[in-house]
Amino acid sequence: MVNLKGRSFLKLLDFTPEEILYLVDLSAQLKENKKKGIPTTNMHAGKNVALIFEKTSTRTRCSFEVAAHDLGMGTTYLDPKASQIGKKESIVDTARVLGSMFEGIEYRGFEQTIVEDLAKYSGVPVWNGLTNEFHPTQMLADVLTIREKLGRIKGINLTYMGDARYNMGNSLMVVCAKLGMNFTACTSSKYFPDKELVDTCLKIAGETGASIRLTESVEEGTKDADVIYTDVWVSMGEPDEVWKERIDALLPYQVNAKAMANAKKSCIFMHCLPAFHDLNTEVGREVYEKFGLAELEVTDEVFNGPQSVVFDEAENRMHTIKAVMAATL
Repeated sequence: MVNLKGRSFLKLLDFTPEEILYLVDLSAQLKENKKKGIPTTNMHAGKNVALIFEKTSTRTRCSFEVAAHDLGMGTTYLDPKASQIGKKESIVDTARVLGSMFEGIEYRGFEQTIVEDLAKYSGVPVWNGLTNEFHPTQMLADVLTIREKLGRIKGINLTYMGDARYNMGNSLMVVCAKLGMNFTACTSSKYFPDKELVDTCLKIAGETGASIRLTESVEEGTKDADVIYTDVWVSMGEPDEVWKERIDALLPYQVNAKAMANAKKSCIFMHCLPAFHDLNTEVGREVYEKFGLAELEVTDEVFNGPQSVVFDEAENRMHTIKAVMAATL
């Protein structure tokens, strides 16, 4: 029997395949309860959690707040200007203070070492809402969505197109290795994941039957894909100067109708959002004015097409985050 009480949720490398699937199953059950109107407010009634957001968010913040409320808990939101973490107060001191007031802490921000230190010194479960290196709550939502849409997890061929060096490329490679899915990073070799992490995932894959592949060929990378996944090319907090470099290197890896047509007919398109697929955002309009591109990592045709499951995926963030908190508190 899986017991995660008191555990922090920092990266999926810390969890066994059985533990990850337990959280996915719990997510599905909590989602069903929500749809049926079955209350869960008695699960952690009276507890309080701190939500630290050094990087702003829509889905992650809403997911944690709604999930906490559904579990009967109170939340305190600390935005980038409302927290002294790492500025006037050390991570260690912040962890000790918050750990004395809250039953759990969420952190969304920069280096993985910050969330690791919060967990080490707070004495309460800490949940990673996104760091530069990993995005584990997103992975649970993605796996739940894949299972809902394709009916299975093991043996799925997942292709990630774009910049695979950071949290999304890293985390997808890890979860695929852990759960026996076949991961392909389809991008310029400059944007391949870190070799050390690739080697770690290859070792895990040898035990689960997964495969890890890195390719610069779109035709090879998308062939027989069950899932094609992408993310924005420029991450939060990165300077404007990197836009031209990324666009020049990654435009061949845009997810478009041709890429989708090369995959299986049953292939689904996934994106962790937000996405630059039209001109309906300030950033999208700025990019168009500077570079003449109305679509970046994915075309609007694909984003709003019949194979896209991005909004089901976004909803599942809340159900899976609820499962993480329910299981670890």
